[in-house]
Amino acid sequence: MGSTMEPPGGAYLHLGAVTSPVGTARVLQLAFGCTTFSLVAHRGGFAGVQGTFCMAAWGFCFAVSALVVACEFTRLHGCLRLSWGNFTAAFAMLATLLCATAAVLYPLYFARRECPPEPAGCAARDFRLAASVFAGLLFLAYAVEVALTRARPGQVSSYMATVSGLLKIVQAFVACIIFGALVHDSRYGRYVATQWCVAVYSLCFLATVAVVALSVMGHTGGLGCPFDRLVVVYTFLAVLLYLSAAVIWPVFCFDPKYGEPKRPPNCARGSCPWDSQLVVAIFTYVNLLLYVVDLAYSQRIRFVPSL
Repeated sequence: MGSTMEPPGGAYLHLGAVTSPVGTARVLQLAFGCTTFSLVAHRGGFAGVQGTFCMAAWGFCFAVSALVVACEFTRLHGCLRLSWGNFTAAFAMLATLLCATAAVLYPLYFARRECPPEPAGCAARDFRLAASVFAGLLFLAYAVEVALTRARPGQVSSYMATVSGLLKIVQAFVACIIFGALVHDSRYGRYVATQWCVAVYSLCFLATVAVVALSVMGHTGGLGCPFDRLVVVYTFLAVLLYLSAAVIWPVFCFDPKYGEPKRPPNCARGSCPWDSQLVVAIFTYVNLLLYVVDLAYSQRIRFVPSL
């Protein structure tokens, strides 16, 4: 006779949460993440906006990864009022982008071959180099999870695990880079046309976040209209809006009639509006390409809202 304490769905603890390929990747994420920010906090050190961002990214990813592993291992994710498949797929993509950024920023700003002045000395240099290596491994661990959980062609899965869903996270991340450049003295308020571009970036970002939020919360089935059709229509409109921004922004920033075609020679590094305008222009085209690819893939996705 079986034990009366055994839950109807099987054992209370799910060993596959840490022994499966995805589970192994998540365990490695915890190990690499803990090692990375421990090395930085102990002797490596960090300072300024770049260092704070790196530590915040590593801490956030570690905390959420620990929550994901704990919920998977104890099967408590079934008690949460959200679409677990959409949540884990969206977080894995976001963590990949955050860790990739941190893995570039930390070595760029903090890791050097020469030893820093005392009292930090060569020990701090060695810790920073080690932290840079583990930061790269952490990025690879999250990228592996994205690759393992991504929906294959013809496979029925949660929306955020599809290429279209993963691209939504990348689009929102790129939009955040654009916003960062805009607020860094980009002078976007000089013309109504550049203000229109800012409105395009904001509208598309809010709509993308709404799509992700609805998917993660599992509310895509109660919209009164097929969610996949809404996604296609929105993505098509986003392509048109970004196309207008991709034409207007360079004209009003780099055309001699309205702006500067070349970087002003007396413009200080790190506080030059022309640099911010260039960053916005580049990532406008990046996001336009992402929305075009998204539109192509969203024509053939198959997903289940409750997964």
